[in-house]
Amino acid sequence: MKQVTVIGAGLAGSEAAWQVANRGVPVVLYEMRPVRSTPAHHTAWFAELVCTNSLRSAAITNAVGLLKEEMRRLNSVIMRAADANAVPAGGALAVDREGFSQTVTRLVSAHPLIEVRREEVTRLPDTGPVIVATGPLTSPSLSESIRQFIGQDYLYFFDAAAPIVVRESINMDKVYIASRYQKGEAAYINCPMTESEFYDFYQALVTAETAPLHDFEEERYFEGCMPIEVMAKRGPKTLLFGPLKPVGLEDPRTGKRPFAVVQLRQDNAAATLFNMVGFQTHLKWGEQKRVFRMIPGLEEAEFVRYGVMHRNTYINSPAVLEPTYQTRQRPDLFFAGQITGVEGYVESAAAGLVAGINAARLAQGRPPVVFPPTTAIGSLAHYITHTDKDNFQPMNATFGLFPPLPEVIRDKRVRYERLAERALKDLADVMARMEAEVPARGQA
Repeated sequence: MKQVTVIGAGLAGSEAAWQVANRGVPVVLYEMRPVRSTPAHHTAWFAELVCTNSLRSAAITNAVGLLKEEMRRLNSVIMRAADANAVPAGGALAVDREGFSQTVTRLVSAHPLIEVRREEVTRLPDTGPVIVATGPLTSPSLSESIRQFIGQDYLYFFDAAAPIVVRESINMDKVYIASRYQKGEAAYINCPMTESEFYDFYQALVTAETAPLHDFEEERYFEGCMPIEVMAKRGPKTLLFGPLKPVGLEDPRTGKRPFAVVQLRQDNAAATLFNMVGFQTHLKWGEQKRVFRMIPGLEEAEFVRYGVMHRNTYINSPAVLEPTYQTRQRPDLFFAGQITGVEGYVESAAAGLVAGINAARLAQGRPPVVFPPTTAIGSLAHYITHTDKDNFQPMNATFGLFPPLPEVIRDKRVRYERLAERALKDLADVMARMEAEVPARGQA
């Protein structure tokens, strides 16, 4: 039996290797860290979370919550690690970022059919199956090899990470603990602002100095991870209806809704670190300290990590890929993760899951599986391979990608429940067909 090569041990690559090995197919998993790092990574652990520590909504009536549930049913290593390292986050699934990455590393490295090689791959291997899951910060040499293969330039956008502060440095007398609309447990530290405090902060933010860019041709941001200062320059209402919106966050001490609220979310299991929700930024570090310390409660904030911005690279998937994540011109070469134009941790891992399943099937001489677009997994795969290739932009999981239900349901909550029910039923049908073909081998 052929072995599968997986390049990159991020969320997508780790998931892909796990899915391949759990189908009884040997895997060689390459990870260049720590031999060579990237501007965004800080460790050598697999599946390092370089932006937020939130995997977003936990409810299956939310598309990303449904995506996570589908992945659980397919024995996802990313979801196993996330559930084992969950930290309080109201109605969301957030994780202790170090514990999460360490768990993924331990589980994947311990699999008897996975061989880990800590070295850089500089060109696409000539023989497959190969899964390229090198992420948005693919090394220059491999990027050039990929560019030559696909015969076109990459698309790209900038991505940014938010600062992390030490909880002990927060003035708890000026803040309050709550989750928006009282969903789940009270899990966020909320820094309330008066109107005058907000506008003083706003003026400082829009005039603060940003860090210089590196030989980039054009600034193109993905809306889901836009720097706070870029949002602010669209006008103060962009913040008041965005990351600083106070709706559903009444201050229990006054019973009133503040003019604006900055939220901090728990970042580790010990609850000693909190990240600033929606505050991804490319301000100079000194400016971050000056401006963000204007936020009530953060006057003496100790930053363990300042916000950073880096370039994210992705291929034009509608011109290159099948919904199986195979390349059209070479079926034994797969791409997975953010490099395909799916946006988000969970979405990246889901792409790795599909690529892993299909690479294993290819190695076994079986036809690939196309997940139906009625599932969250399939809707993403369908979107990135069928949308307009001339205007392709990264995409999160959203119910807007799903085919409509046969009946019109105006109640959004009920409609989402029905979409989730249909998705899980259709996923069960796909799983039943796969299980009927071949006994599970190499399961961990």
